[in-house]
Amino acid sequence: MSKSRLMPLPECLVENVNGSLSVCKHAIEFLSSINEPVVVVSVVGLYRTGKSYLMNRLAGQQSGFALGSAVESKTKGIWMWCVPHPYKDGHTLVLLDTEGLGDVDKGDSKNDGWIFCLAVLLSSTLVYNSRGTIDNTALENLHYVTELSEQINIRSPLSVPAGAAEGDDCHFVRFFPSFIWVVRDFTLKLEADGKKVTEDEYLEFALDLKKGVNKKISDYNLPRQCIRNYFPSRNCFVFPSPASTEHMIHLENLKEQELVPNFLEVTGRFCDHVFHKSSVKTLKGGHRITGKCDMFFHLSQIKVFNLVNSFSLGTTVLAAIQWQIACTYSVSQVKNMFPVSVIDITSEHQKFSNLAISEFMKCSFKDEKGEYLIKLMEAVGKCFVGLLQENEKASERKCRDLLKNLFSVMNKRLQDGEYSQSGGYELYCRDRDAIVEQYCREPNKGVSAEAMLNEFLKDWGPESKRILYIDTKLTENDRKIQEEKEKSALLEQRCKEEEEKIIVRERMLQEERKQHADRMQQIQEKFKSEIEQQQQELDRAMESKLKEMEELLMKGFKEKADLLEEEINDLKKEKEEKSSSRFMDVMMVLLSNMEKLLPLMSIANKHIYQYKVWMIF
Repeated sequence: MSKSRLMPLPECLVENVNGSLSVCKHAIEFLSSINEPVVVVSVVGLYRTGKSYLMNRLAGQQSGFALGSAVESKTKGIWMWCVPHPYKDGHTLVLLDTEGLGDVDKGDSKNDGWIFCLAVLLSSTLVYNSRGTIDNTALENLHYVTELSEQINIRSPLSVPAGAAEGDDCHFVRFFPSFIWVVRDFTLKLEADGKKVTEDEYLEFALDLKKGVNKKISDYNLPRQCIRNYFPSRNCFVFPSPASTEHMIHLENLKEQELVPNFLEVTGRFCDHVFHKSSVKTLKGGHRITGKCDMFFHLSQIKVFNLVNSFSLGTTVLAAIQWQIACTYSVSQVKNMFPVSVIDITSEHQKFSNLAISEFMKCSFKDEKGEYLIKLMEAVGKCFVGLLQENEKASERKCRDLLKNLFSVMNKRLQDGEYSQSGGYELYCRDRDAIVEQYCREPNKGVSAEAMLNEFLKDWGPESKRILYIDTKLTENDRKIQEEKEKSALLEQRCKEEEEKIIVRERMLQEERKQHADRMQQIQEKFKSEIEQQQQELDRAMESKLKEMEELLMKGFKEKADLLEEEINDLKKEKEEKSSSRFMDVMMVLLSNMEKLLPLMSIANKHIYQYKVWMIF
């Protein structure tokens, strides 16, 4: 993250005004300037539990996110602070501080649910901040986690077979963030069943399930089961009170020596864990997020827009956005150079085309049939045809003006009757040939140079014939000889023009074949990379579910373990379907679609060479 783009203070990313969420434009513009992978850490929790202090420490600052000393919550909506990652070069740490849940002034649990859901979906690591202990009340306060399955769909409705069960929540573990439960003002001993335990073991003990089938037990188990099922990794940190009660209202102004040493020790361990264990933000399918692609921006916008009407993480919508982002085919520079040669315009086209496709490859994901890549290439191809037409017209204008200026002297002599005298035809031919020679020496006339010269000579054809037949110095036989010479010279010039067109066309086709091969290589590498990412994602999900299944079996929850085993088998089946044979099937579909683009290039080439051929006899 360049120093010129440092964010000195947090900015509001998502406003929450009167229960309505909206994305802040300025924060998004800053995000879109980041061209590095982003590690996103969000903190959520009940209001007035000290969330903002932890985020300031992660930013390496004493202050930044607002700390409130009164009863009301200071943070509204979601605030963002982008800082260089302290340990990972070339990465940006994005810290998201959310407004407190359960704010008495707001009194809207549904709005709290949207904030919590948004924090989960945007994060690499989700920090849940609470006070006291992890008891049943604390877990009941985390009821938002039980509502995630109602707010998030990871499949398009069109992709779900008729009559199929919802079951999307069993896939959450594949792209949900790692989970850290921070317990503030912890005063108990770290013990469970009379034995000393670690912080992580304390959390797992609190998440133990009860046996039974009645409603009370089901309600007890639900938040615990959701946390166990949804989050691929879970950790816990317990903090003592940082200072005496009278000093707490000035926490951000306290020096380190004024804070409780044990609190500082836990804070250091917590920050180190976040810095070293938090991964780059990825989406379902393993796609890594950067700011430059505006992916984080579009993801935020889509989420805020959809949360109010049940959020749908539709990969087709996201792929469509990537197509729009990648279509950055800019031609203003080459237009300013018009008219240019075919080789020059083709070279510029290939440069911008490669740039657009390369950017698409970096940002796109889940475009398995190449639908949006095909659209991108079609749009670039159509833009190229438009460029060819504009370049040709620019060449025509320049050549027409040049010829008009050069022939102005001959026009005056014609009007003065100098060519109507005896020997006038010889004078006419000498002047015309000199003008043609001068015209040919003029540089940068563009693709229409020969065609416009032929058109001009054709326009002068009747006048040339009239001068030839009124020249009394010439005999009838001289006239016939001169007329044949004129026809032969024009025919020879036309043949040279056509030969040059054929040579240029062959060069363009060769270049296009090379570019086509390069693009196919890019596409193959892109899809191989995506499949590898998906395989890794599936492996992580299976590993997490297998660990959970083994723990359930050890504690006697065979029925729940059997359900997890079914989910693991489904993941194994999906992994097999994404094998190399599946990759080849996808590639064949893409190759078939890519072939449809070849006629488009042929049309462009044909357009270049369909110039008017003037038959002058």
